[in-house]
Amino acid sequence: MYPIRSFTLPELVEEGAKHYRRRPALGMVGKAPLSYEDLEAGSRKVAALLGLLGVKKGERVALVSESRPEWGVSYLGASRAGAVLVPILNDFTPEQMKNIIEHSGAVLILASKKLQPKIAAAAAGRILVSVDDLALVSGAPAGLDPAGPEGAARLDGALAAWKAPAIEGSDLAAIVYTSGTTGLSKGVMMTHKNLVWDAWACRSIIILKRTDRFLSVLPLAHTYEFTIGFVIAIMQGSSVWYLDRPPTATALLPALKIVRPTVMLTVPLIIEKIYRSNVKPTLDGMGLYKVATLKPLLERLAGLKLKRTFGGKVRFYGIGGAPLSEDVERFLRAAKFPYAIGYGLTETAPMLSGSHPRKQAFRATGPAMRGLEMRVADPRPDTGEGEIQARGPNVFSGYYRDEERTRECFTPDGWFKTGDLGFIDAKGRVCIRGRLKTMILGASGENIYPEEVEAVINASPHVAESLVYGDEKGLTALIQLKPEVLEELSARFQDGLDSAEFAATQLGQALADAGRAAGHAAGHAAGEAFHSAEHAAGVLLEGIKKEANSRLAAFSRIGKVEHQKEPFEKTPKQSIKRFLYPSKKGN
Repeated sequence: MYPIRSFTLPELVEEGAKHYRRRPALGMVGKAPLSYEDLEAGSRKVAALLGLLGVKKGERVALVSESRPEWGVSYLGASRAGAVLVPILNDFTPEQMKNIIEHSGAVLILASKKLQPKIAAAAAGRILVSVDDLALVSGAPAGLDPAGPEGAARLDGALAAWKAPAIEGSDLAAIVYTSGTTGLSKGVMMTHKNLVWDAWACRSIIILKRTDRFLSVLPLAHTYEFTIGFVIAIMQGSSVWYLDRPPTATALLPALKIVRPTVMLTVPLIIEKIYRSNVKPTLDGMGLYKVATLKPLLERLAGLKLKRTFGGKVRFYGIGGAPLSEDVERFLRAAKFPYAIGYGLTETAPMLSGSHPRKQAFRATGPAMRGLEMRVADPRPDTGEGEIQARGPNVFSGYYRDEERTRECFTPDGWFKTGDLGFIDAKGRVCIRGRLKTMILGASGENIYPEEVEAVINASPHVAESLVYGDEKGLTALIQLKPEVLEELSARFQDGLDSAEFAATQLGQALADAGRAAGHAAGHAAGEAFHSAEHAAGVLLEGIKKEANSRLAAFSRIGKVEHQKEPFEKTPKQSIKRFLYPSKKGN
């Protein structure tokens, strides 16, 4: 890898073309990729076009597109023009996109054809450039439309004469708007050095090779995917491949066979679904899995099969964005799957701590990256837990046009307050327990972390997701049952089957067991029928509660369960929007 001097995004583009030349940089699965020289040429054309359209250094340019090679070309081109990027998540509503574009003061929007209808209202009075075809420009000043003869000639001239503006590492590179789980979006201001330094510092976790291949399944507008799945890759000459559709099983499995990625980044939800839907049922169905001496071997074989599912070449499977469930991590560890858990926030570009798969400690995220300081503020004497705080070159400069919230998130001595609770162990590894704002104070002063209680509930084979909150009466769990569980409940009762036949099914037996556990006579397989599918669901929920409570400390046991009939509302990184609940409980 070449030495990094200015720590700017334009430097990576220019140096990449010199050092990696015709090596593949960005590609769509099944199509010819762009080389590093193509990436430099394409981004230079974007920069020249923006200059021709009057975009000046420091002005904001919004980017709304699916993850694809053109996304990276457009982003880097705007950076080379000196613009401040405003990447917008595709899952935002048209109203949210309009608010972000207006709040940021974006003068131009780079958007894909597919997503242009979502920003139609925001585009009024602004120049709109299609990332699919740079000749498709609307709202351009007279004579500057590249689609016309005069505009095309002027663009050719501008490209030939283009000179890069002076860009420093301290210059603002992007304003990243987060959806968050605690309220309104905030515009996180990131400098070039914040982003590039964070990617560079990740070399203390993994050093990439030019032959490494990424398969991208997360939105590029999220800092996690942008820094770790894009910047770090182009910095070290690796290639990144994108899907032309959402990463469902039917799209993902063929892509894994084609790309055979060596590096993947995901949120916990993906690997948790794979484990609970496929791996765990298969293992539990094996009689030999109950033999203690054979269990490690079968888990190792399951790990090899899981690795083959991901193409057989994965050497680094990064997990971040939310806590990984303990039972899933326990399996990955036993299976020797090359997983690595990272910790960070959008405000820290995002990585703060992590480790290589060979050094991954159970229920920890690894030590702080080299060159970064982390501490625990006001730790409890008994547990050492307190708020995690950080200081370093990757920490953001503040929230755009929001001085009050900027002041609130920094200590008087300049440390960023993450809002996460945890501790740092004797080996310097950061262990996260939960969010400060979601922590529940127990009756006797205990710290209750709802994320940990939810992980226990979610381990049930009948549970899709759950959310735990506390009030003066104790803990309540909102539980969403899996669709197939609800479908079977409904089908059985619609068919008019009696309780004896119903109890003979796997789900029926589970209900019978749950009924006994909860003390409900209606749940017994002895003969009394359930009054309705919803009644049976209630009995099942009570059984799930009792099972979870048997595995929880007394002070964190659930007092009440409620059926969450509709899926929880989520952020783009698939975190539940906690601030909406319990006001929406029991929809």
